[in-house]
Amino acid sequence: MIHPEGKPFILTPLILSGLSLIFRKKKLGLGLLGLSLAGAYFFRNPTREAVLDTDLIVAPADGKIVCCQIERRGELYDKPLFRIGIFMRLWDVHINRSPVTGKLLRRIHLAGDKGPVFGDDVLDKNERMVYLIEREDGTPFWVVQIAGLVARRIKSFVLPGDDLVTGDPIGLIKLGSRVELFFPAEGAQLFTKVGHKVFAGETVIGRLPLKS
Repeated sequence: MIHPEGKPFILTPLILSGLSLIFRKKKLGLGLLGLSLAGAYFFRNPTREAVLDTDLIVAPADGKIVCCQIERRGELYDKPLFRIGIFMRLWDVHINRSPVTGKLLRRIHLAGDKGPVFGDDVLDKNERMVYLIEREDGTPFWVVQIAGLVARRIKSFVLPGDDLVTGDPIGLIKLGSRVELFFPAEGAQLFTKVGHKVFAGETVIGRLPLKS
């Protein structure tokens, strides 16, 4: 499946490719055809197996775990948080998904730089979209989409007030970047570490039992 966001990036070069071949511009036509196929690959939206256990936390993005630690971030929460950073490469699926079942309380766009996303400080410097998702027991989860040097646009699919199920698409970052996930560390178990390859909506990265 191809996400609708990708249609202009697929159809435009495909049409131009056809016109180029009609006018016997073979190299140009083949190049544009390749560009169309690359767009189709980039905007692919594969079906993912649903995770039904509401205690489990899944990866919000495809990619490689580059940060896995406990932090205090007073602007988000007054207790320690697990921070999971995922680097999305150009060839990864770029659809980002909800890590838990809950309600989207806030969606905040913050302006910033569009520099490289390799350092942990990009969370405070680069342009980003912050989603606050509250589970039914009141536990908060934050997903942060971070724009980078190549990734120039963040696209959101959801609005505050939307009910989300684990694995539901919430947005995408075009051309690779980084996604961060924060959730309370108290009572949580982690099933991942730096270097792991994860898949959005499918790879279980942790467990935090619902409060009784």
